Amino acid sequence: MTLRSLLLGGLALTLAACGGGSDPALKQTGATPDLPEMQQTLVPPMNIATPAAWGDEVPTAPAGFNVTAFASDLRIPRQMLMLPNGDLLVAEGRGGGAPALRPKDVIAGMIKKRGNTQVPGGDRVTLLRDADGDGRPEVKSVLLENLDAPYGLAFVDGYIYVANQDALVRVPWTPGQTRITSEPEEVTKLPSQLNHHWTKALTASADGTKLYVGIGSNSNVGERGMAVEEERAVVWEIDRATGARRTIATGIRNPTALAIEPTTSQLWAVVNERDELGPQLVPDYLTSVRDGAFYGWPYSYWGKNIDPRVRPARPDLVRTAVTPDYALGSHVAALGLSFATGGGFGGRFSQGAFIGQHGSWNRQDLSGYKVVWVPFAGGRPAGDPVDFLTGFIADGKARGRPVGVLFDARSGVLYVADDLSNVIWRVAPTARAAAPAAPVAAAG
Repeated sequence: MTLRSLLLGGLALTLAACGGGSDPALKQTGATPDLPEMQQTLVPPMNIATPAAWGDEVPTAPAGFNVTAFASDLRIPRQMLMLPNGDLLVAEGRGGGAPALRPKDVIAGMIKKRGNTQVPGGDRVTLLRDADGDGRPEVKSVLLENLDAPYGLAFVDGYIYVANQDALVRVPWTPGQTRITSEPEEVTKLPSQLNHHWTKALTASADGTKLYVGIGSNSNVGERGMAVEEERAVVWEIDRATGARRTIATGIRNPTALAIEPTTSQLWAVVNERDELGPQLVPDYLTSVRDGAFYGWPYSYWGKNIDPRVRPARPDLVRTAVTPDYALGSHVAALGLSFATGGGFGGRFSQGAFIGQHGSWNRQDLSGYKVVWVPFAGGRPAGDPVDFLTGFIADGKARGRPVGVLFDARSGVLYVADDLSNVIWRVAPTARAAAPAAPVAAAG
């Protein structure tokens, strides 16, 4: 055993003794989550599931569904996009690089690193083509490479848009094309100072005239100073034709995925909330993105609940803070959002949203590490979340960590990006199940 391993083991034991435990009686999902008293400690509780191999197993879906590995050997798959011809795009990469500010930041970095893949980020977009719909792509091709931590993807009027960590870019694409070598055209620069939260979520408006970009904060609660938070913790609306942008939502700490609700054309987001207030504060959430709304960060959480750590306080802003629509649970790290369209899978999975939960690192009992379904009615959440894809945690170890999710109405399939095992999982009704995935051919 190396010295580093011994130090990490000792550190884990120390952290296990820090802070209070979670109360399973608290309901932390839905429109009115239970919010316990704050628990602040010198070193907050931290625990992340150690990676383990899947072996011959796959994630678990509800009865009536079949799960297969659609693509493997990727390089940190994040968000996905389905092109009009059925080609699936996958953004691969890892960004960030903000320096640690406090000793506890160094500790947190060590803890989080233990739960990540050791594969280097691809800084690319890969195309997967399953022309016959049998669940086994005949083509696997690097469509775009040499990108800067690509994350969000969109397609409008013949252009693929990619949200790198530093800029929104686009490239023309022709159906059938499997590789693009032309230099991407910059639509607009994106805030990239420090990049404590580097992911830039992206989606297009229902009519395709606007693009929306989610930009996370540069700190937990402003401890780096608010100067570096200019145009952070926001959602931008960008005019696709001119590149002009305006800020439509603020105080939205880390909007990691954006999507348009199909019955209302309303923009929604999943958002990662702040840390170090205890294992059950603050719930991550799903919310409609209201034009002009302030969501509280860093001065308050879940509406007007004041965070006492932030100085100077801003009671004037707190008075305007809106409450998010739907809590997902504390520290689940929601990173994926996709609405069912065309009737979804039918039955109880006909109207609603699939949400990928990457999993916690900042509480002793693990939370997240699964894909959940939030039912909707009339364009609004309408019921408790339902576990849809589980099995990522086994014997306290993580075999995978869900990121992007994508429901494709044409094929009736849900795709799930797993950035720990570097696999895209395919979930389909049993009647449409395909044979186990075989190795895919590379294309130029």
